[in-house]
Amino acid sequence: MQIEQFFLDGLGHQSYFVTDGTSGMATVVDPRRDVDIYLQAAKRANARITHILETHLHNDYVTGARELVAQTGATIVSDAETHLHYPFQPVRDGDRFQVGELGFQAMSSPGHTPEHVSYLLSSSADTTPRALFSGGSMLVGGAGRTDLLGPSMTLTLTRLQYQTLRRMLDTLPGSVVVYPTHGAGSFCVASAVSSTTSTTIGQERLVSPAAHVSEEEFVKRQIAGYTAYPRYYKYMHDINQEGPRVLGTLPQLLAHAPQEIREQMLAGVPLVDGRARDAYAHEHIPGSINIELDSSFGTYVGWLLPFNTPLLLMIEDEEGRREAVVQLIRIGYEQAAGYLDGGIAAWKAAALPVESFERIDIETLHQRWAQGSRMAIIDVRRSDEWQEGHIPDSLHFHLGDLPQHIDELPRDIPLAIICRGGYRAATAASIIAATGRAVMAVQGGVPDWAERGWPIETGSALSSPVVHDSSTHAHP
Repeated sequence: MQIEQFFLDGLGHQSYFVTDGTSGMATVVDPRRDVDIYLQAAKRANARITHILETHLHNDYVTGARELVAQTGATIVSDAETHLHYPFQPVRDGDRFQVGELGFQAMSSPGHTPEHVSYLLSSSADTTPRALFSGGSMLVGGAGRTDLLGPSMTLTLTRLQYQTLRRMLDTLPGSVVVYPTHGAGSFCVASAVSSTTSTTIGQERLVSPAAHVSEEEFVKRQIAGYTAYPRYYKYMHDINQEGPRVLGTLPQLLAHAPQEIREQMLAGVPLVDGRARDAYAHEHIPGSINIELDSSFGTYVGWLLPFNTPLLLMIEDEEGRREAVVQLIRIGYEQAAGYLDGGIAAWKAAALPVESFERIDIETLHQRWAQGSRMAIIDVRRSDEWQEGHIPDSLHFHLGDLPQHIDELPRDIPLAIICRGGYRAATAASIIAATGRAVMAVQGGVPDWAERGWPIETGSALSSPVVHDSSTHAHP
């Protein structure tokens, strides 16, 4: 028995490749949409993928199960209540099935979703299970959130989540290794979880949020930890139930000349500039949005742009463009219409306009603030970050909500945009700059301000009236 884990930073997603060395049969648990990594694992192990186990209808990414089936002919296994609209093997609590010498047993584990199932794994020689693939139920020191299907189901699902965790803690051997699907950085977790990617039942008996509290206390604490999640989430359940389109290969981007890009932008197609924030601030195409290409790129696209909207990319290297497309298809964005051939240099060579905005460090911001300079400080962090400490007189507009509230920002004074470290501030500054307002993106953030001993206020008294409890990906 060999278990290989694949972690996706940005989505906080964990999937698994489980091999039976005797038969050469392999299983993939909760696959992401770009499935080459599993095919490569099978080739390395000289194994054949015969089964794909889904723990639940995912709300944070598009499943890769159908992609794998198209390439391997494997059988999808899922809870009977998922009612998938494509072929699958339904299982219910207690059902057993074999993959070579490996034995799997379905364990109903509702809470994160109503139809959730976990899978216990044992070998033919075992009298007790070795591992539990727990999906979004039991996480490392945490539990999956239960509000993703709407407020009408939240209380019921939270109670079910507690009962699921108690069942696991009370009935499974302490030696069972727990492999969850959601890890650090995922919006599917109820609150911060450890960066460790696996745990044991014995360890969870010490640290699980359900370990030492009543059901009522668990419900209270669990719900209190919920914050907003990316807007694209509301589309994932139905896509995964209906069956995502089988892509076969990674979509190819078309190169577009500067004038073609300009014409598409005038027609309303957004241009996402994935360059570093400094380069973008120095010179950029008017009206473009800066989402610096890192592991969170797809998440921010999915929060800020309409779902699966056609979009253009300004990423100047082929490897970067490929990474952007991969992140986009993982969350259902399949309409990347192309990229600017030649990058910003080609745009300028075509005599098309560029714009810029100021970047200032935290010391400059403090100096201007202390001198009473004419400006407004806009804090685009999460609500919990804001409440823990913010600059006096600053306004709070969470980045994920900014496009919906852009008209509520001050118009007649320069805006200094700040977050924790600069990434979110740069994106927010690009959105605001596209409206014609004068902006400054702050390098560094509120923690740097606080470390210098400068004034900080706590609570929500100075928060702008449009703020609600929101969360971004765990990003600087």
